[in-house]
Amino acid sequence: MKKYDYDLIVIGGGAGGFVASKLARGFGKRVAMVEKEKLGGECTNYGCVPSKALIRVAKVAHELRNHEKFGLRLEGSRSFNTDEVMPHVRSIVQNVYNSHLPESFEALGINVYFGNPQFLDNHSIRLGEKIFSGNKFIIATGSSPLIPNVEGIHEVPYLTNVNIFSLDELPKSMIVLGGGPLGIELASAFTRLNVEVTVVQRQDRILLRDDRELVEILTECLKAEGLNILASTKAVRLSKSNGKIRLSIQKSGGDSGEIIAESILIATGRRPNIEGLDLEKAGVSYNSKGILVHERLETSAGNIYACGDVVGPYQFSHMAEYQATIACFNAFLPLKKKVNYSNVIWCTFTDPELAHGGITEEQARERLGDRIRIYRQEYSKMDRARTDLENIGMSKLICDDKGRLVGIHILGSHASEVIHEVQFAKSLNIPFEKIREVIHAYPSYSDAIKKPSNLYYVDKLQGNPFLKILRKLLSPQ
Repeated sequence: MKKYDYDLIVIGGGAGGFVASKLARGFGKRVAMVEKEKLGGECTNYGCVPSKALIRVAKVAHELRNHEKFGLRLEGSRSFNTDEVMPHVRSIVQNVYNSHLPESFEALGINVYFGNPQFLDNHSIRLGEKIFSGNKFIIATGSSPLIPNVEGIHEVPYLTNVNIFSLDELPKSMIVLGGGPLGIELASAFTRLNVEVTVVQRQDRILLRDDRELVEILTECLKAEGLNILASTKAVRLSKSNGKIRLSIQKSGGDSGEIIAESILIATGRRPNIEGLDLEKAGVSYNSKGILVHERLETSAGNIYACGDVVGPYQFSHMAEYQATIACFNAFLPLKKKVNYSNVIWCTFTDPELAHGGITEEQARERLGDRIRIYRQEYSKMDRARTDLENIGMSKLICDDKGRLVGIHILGSHASEVIHEVQFAKSLNIPFEKIREVIHAYPSYSDAIKKPSNLYYVDKLQGNPFLKILRKLLSPQ
């Protein structure tokens, strides 16, 4: 067998790269990880971490502004200064990055290199003046902001998630192009920090992948806080004059207009990071959506695997980690695993949060017709939500005719945490009614799951033919 420098070379030092390199090292393999710029990837440096830090600051500002609802009265000034917000966000990023230093990987026996790797063939890469060989490769290079083809876009100083957290101070106004999770999270946070924000969304609603009913509730909530959302609106032309950005728009009905703001954030999607890798030399097939892989995450080059945003179809850090585990198992173990996306979950960290698992009501009705049951629990009827004044929200659990969960949707406080109990049941194919048998702490947000489970159990009892006969026999004549 040919001797290689490494058993595995991981290209990309983000969430997927971290998991793949550590797992392979756990298998006793010689591992190298190559990162273009900075360990931690998009999530740590430009995505999940800074955005959630900003959202937390915005929530504090919102609660300060509404402190009287909690019986508090603050003396003195009722305004606050936001000059230190972005430096605070960057300090959080640095704190998280410090837990991903190259030295921590070197201590595990994983060699870390920085630079722009180029494949020479399917077993070797060039990194600067050096050449490294590997028996197996896992590509986890992630994605970058997709810049839409809008006239004049390259003539204005636009922001993306990569540079927005480098701002020294918050702008007074902002246009957000795109109504997906990133755009809506940041738009809602900046609105709470006194930035006048307008979201321009080409489709008829925001958050297209999420359940329509809950998205409509969230939309009204965000609008009530001052966020301007223009759906069914096309961005036509961008220009800059007198220090302001001007966006010409056209609505689906044909009406046109113009939005003027100090800044513009582009949040219209992602593109895979495949440039400069020379994938052709390695025999790796790809298209505009990313690297093409089989269900075992193997590329067209048999010894090269890929995972995360560069593969899709879901661009979340937790999905990159899931795929990285499968790719690494398949690279080194004889029993091969296939990816299974039936239990994908995600959360949009607005306030209230919107958590999603499985299929939406629209998808369920399309696939199963009338063979579904939907159970809802409003936050306004949950005691813990009442104590926190978190009255906006609803859980929505969708079951098939056998009582198996097919859709999980939660809008409300702590939705990103609450979803995991029912996600566990769905993933292990545990009947929804079994959740009611578990003792839950009171008062807690778990009522969003427990109460619908109780309702399902009652419905099941009422439909039981034996109990129907028994009730008839015992009913007074």
